[in-house]
Amino acid sequence: MARTVGQTETAGGPGGRPGRRNGGRGAGPRGFAARAGGWSARHRWAAVGIWVLFVLVTMVAGTAVGQKDLKDSDQLKGETSQAARIIEDAGIEDPATERVLLTARDAKGPGAKDPEFRAAVAAVIKEVKATGEATEPSSPYDTGAISEDGRSALVQFDVRGDPQTAPERVDPLLKAVAKAQDQHPGLRIEQIGGASMEKVFDKAFGDDFKQAEYSAVPVALGILLIAFGALVAALVPVLLAITAIMATIGLMGLVSQVMPMTDTANSVMLLVGLAVGVDYCLFYLRREREERAAGRDAATAIRIAAATSGRAVVVSGVTVCVAMGGMLFTGIGEFESMGLASLIVVAVAMVGSVTVLPALLSLLGERVEKGRVPFLARLKKGNGESRFWRAVLGRVLKRPVASLVIATGALAAIALPAIGMKTQELKLDQEFGSSVPIVATYERLNEAFPGGAEPATVVVRADDIDAAPVKRAIGTFTERAVSSGASQGPVKVESHPDRNIAFISVPLVGGSDQERAEKSLGLLRDEVRPEVFGTLSGVEAPITGQVAGSKDFNEQLSGAVVPVFAFVVVFAFVLMLLSFRSLTIAITSIVLNLLSVGAAYGILTAVFQHGWGASLVGAEGVGAVVAWLPLFLFVILFGLSMDYHVFVVSRIREAKLRGMDTRDAISHGVVTTAGVVTSAAVIMVAVFAIFGTLSMQSMKQMGVGLAAAVLIDATVIRGVLLPSVMALLGDANWYFPKWLHRLPDLTHDEPVSPEPAAPTTNPAPVPVG
Repeated sequence: MARTVGQTETAGGPGGRPGRRNGGRGAGPRGFAARAGGWSARHRWAAVGIWVLFVLVTMVAGTAVGQKDLKDSDQLKGETSQAARIIEDAGIEDPATERVLLTARDAKGPGAKDPEFRAAVAAVIKEVKATGEATEPSSPYDTGAISEDGRSALVQFDVRGDPQTAPERVDPLLKAVAKAQDQHPGLRIEQIGGASMEKVFDKAFGDDFKQAEYSAVPVALGILLIAFGALVAALVPVLLAITAIMATIGLMGLVSQVMPMTDTANSVMLLVGLAVGVDYCLFYLRREREERAAGRDAATAIRIAAATSGRAVVVSGVTVCVAMGGMLFTGIGEFESMGLASLIVVAVAMVGSVTVLPALLSLLGERVEKGRVPFLARLKKGNGESRFWRAVLGRVLKRPVASLVIATGALAAIALPAIGMKTQELKLDQEFGSSVPIVATYERLNEAFPGGAEPATVVVRADDIDAAPVKRAIGTFTERAVSSGASQGPVKVESHPDRNIAFISVPLVGGSDQERAEKSLGLLRDEVRPEVFGTLSGVEAPITGQVAGSKDFNEQLSGAVVPVFAFVVVFAFVLMLLSFRSLTIAITSIVLNLLSVGAAYGILTAVFQHGWGASLVGAEGVGAVVAWLPLFLFVILFGLSMDYHVFVVSRIREAKLRGMDTRDAISHGVVTTAGVVTSAAVIMVAVFAIFGTLSMQSMKQMGVGLAAAVLIDATVIRGVLLPSVMALLGDANWYFPKWLHRLPDLTHDEPVSPEPAAPTTNPAPVPVG
């Protein structure tokens, strides 16, 4: 039986601790969330002003210093990083090399030795030189860049000026090549290279994220409008999430001066910030509205929301930050910047939700209901309960064993394909498919000149690059690269005597076939290089390039998996243990979260590797999961899953502390949180699903994986598995061994008023702080 207001709770509550006497107005709130909420509600203009000032100051400061970008040498460890560092130390800008591929359109077309073909080569060289934007183009008849079948040839040149801005200046060269094409319609003449590919990539990437950003906010707002039935209530979470993102952009500029960032980190931050920022405000605002619907005055409703949902937001936010912090252990620059950016935006959103949100609610008062949509408003229930989930939960609690077995079996079946997951860095044709014309050029170039689209580059540094032994070794290497079977040529050497550096460009046999190309790379690294340069002192010859970078990335990523997994799981376990004072809850939390991650892995493997249902999301022919995604998804999902878990379990624990038995507490906790969890999940799924519609396969995979995992987590995990497991465990849910009692107590249980549905002998509002 639930105790009445003012009774003394003497029985041990969850965690085996003696209950505390219900405090009155003189009992101060415990915990950061309750204290912050109380202070903000009392000093509402000050709280709002401090938040606005914080956002403005961080944005101005971040804009003033600018964001420092991650260098190539800081991306990875190993040879690719070593090569990048040699180039950076020498002050050499790796030029933006472009190639013009000339091929006969059919078997009857002219070959490379025919006059028409030679005239086309001359036209390309003439038009490219006329732009003044390129170095002297090299003729295939001088360099030997003619395919084995004699039907293709390459004209090569570098874009003048800063290679970083080459993609912005490549248009005149593209137009020059197009002009040569118009003059010789019997041949296929097409340009491809670092600048032109990056231009295409940047446009696709930029267009994709513009589409996502423009769509995400209206979608979130629309779902919140349905959830609350009032425009003002729907706008508050979106505006707070946007201001949290704005503040984070400024903070990232400041932090990047110490730890450089990447463009990908900005994109991930926007995605995570919107999802988490809206969720946290939604949890808080929904509880405040629920208390007011039950008859509480505005001040009491805010205090109760601060002590309950506010605390859940803090526990969830800290857990997400810990999970994001796991990416800092990878040693991979891209991951570290993504992890840090995500950590910052989650922390800012969490602080905003428990500080400025109570102040806004206090200021708005009844006006939070402004802009009500009559039809939607009539759908809302005052007690926050869900008829659907009450019906589902009734069946789950009636047959918990069967529910547990069926749900676990279904998730295991979904996760099963992940056992054979194949990961790799996606090549251009895998990333964009046939939607981008340059992909076809990429494939034709690799077919005519295997590995020519992405050659390996040997960066040779010596005390004297012009010394006879070094020059002899470079010549020998170019010969052995071909004779060893690692390359079919042509091998190109570019020397910088003033910097004592030379570059050897080696097209790898295997071309776009990553596995074969990696074998060719292995021949160069493990056999050819030791034979040629091994006996020379003072000579370095690291091998870099797209294939080398992908191989080094995968190897480093594989080495980071165990420490990152261990860090995230252990710290999440400890945090749950201290926050709920229950060994059982901590263990089940980890297991359930791992199940949702496993299911996401299975869906990714089935769709993008095996092609099951790939046509539904436009992912035909990818054949692999992008290498960085599994670890990224684990960290993100493990953190985001805690949002719902902490919120639901906190409500169950709250009911248990009031005197309900475990089964009733489970039913009450799940049913009263189902509406807000569903709304939050729908927002996350909708935002992530937007990324599933983008043209880039890596973004598509991220969106599909996140959306599927959140959907599974909010339905099967929280609606079926969690209640069935807790029902079977009964009072063992609150098991907390005596030897653990010395651990810090982070429960911060607040003496809140009875639930709206519970009878009470004291109708007066009961203060929580």
